[in-house]
Amino acid sequence: MTKRAIPLIAIVLFAALLCTAGCTTQPLVTGENATPAVADTSLLVYSGAGLKKPMSEIGEAFTDKYGIGVEYTFAGSGTLMTQMELSRKGDAFIPGGTPDYRIAREKGLVGEPGYVAYHVPVIAVQKGNPHNITSVDDFARPGLKIALGGVNSTSIGGAGDKLFRAHGIRDAVEANVVLRAPTINEVVVAMNMGTADAALLTLDQINPEKMDAIDLPQEDNLALIVPIGATTFTTQPDAAQAFVEFVTSDEGKAIFAKHGFPTYPDPAYAGIEP
Repeated sequence: MTKRAIPLIAIVLFAALLCTAGCTTQPLVTGENATPAVADTSLLVYSGAGLKKPMSEIGEAFTDKYGIGVEYTFAGSGTLMTQMELSRKGDAFIPGGTPDYRIAREKGLVGEPGYVAYHVPVIAVQKGNPHNITSVDDFARPGLKIALGGVNSTSIGGAGDKLFRAHGIRDAVEANVVLRAPTINEVVVAMNMGTADAALLTLDQINPEKMDAIDLPQEDNLALIVPIGATTFTTQPDAAQAFVEFVTSDEGKAIFAKHGFPTYPDPAYAGIEP
């Protein structure tokens, strides 16, 4: 060994000792005693478009608490599942209801869910209800303009389709449909602009300045529980699980309540099961 090699080896050994002392990765700490994580971590969350307002606020609150960034893809649940299947990237999935989450789980895309809130469908009509719509059966009345979410792309679109079939009016309703939207947000726009007479929306989407809401009867209750879970292909499972736990915590649920969602569990919806 040359004399020049000895100092070089000493430098390498010294650097290794420094890294051992100061370059360890700290685990993510959650709970009441949590502090912001010192990490350049960012999560990708697939979220139903109808959950954009509460989830955007939750992302900011989570980042403030843990120092972990949150990026979203907002779309209809069907579109999100297709993206997840094709990309195999991302960390958490929160659709508008458990039926879509169940499909994602059957595909092996997500793990065990937690539950956050309720998506409560109602009949939305133009302010003052000029067409005197009183029930979902009126959606079949000739000449009405109906806006609905996509059957395969939105949770409420799929639930509404089952309801129309149960009432034996599916074909008559479809004849009146002027919009089948890929997300619930486009249906809201149609109602706000007055291009549709009625729609199926969720309670949190009703704009009281433009719309009136008519509750569905108990036998037609389409309330959906909003689930969230980590993906099976996340590369940062600790951070993903911390996000899921934050969304389902009292703090996360309070944000949903602020935006008009009943939070889970609620005795008023005791008959609704995941």
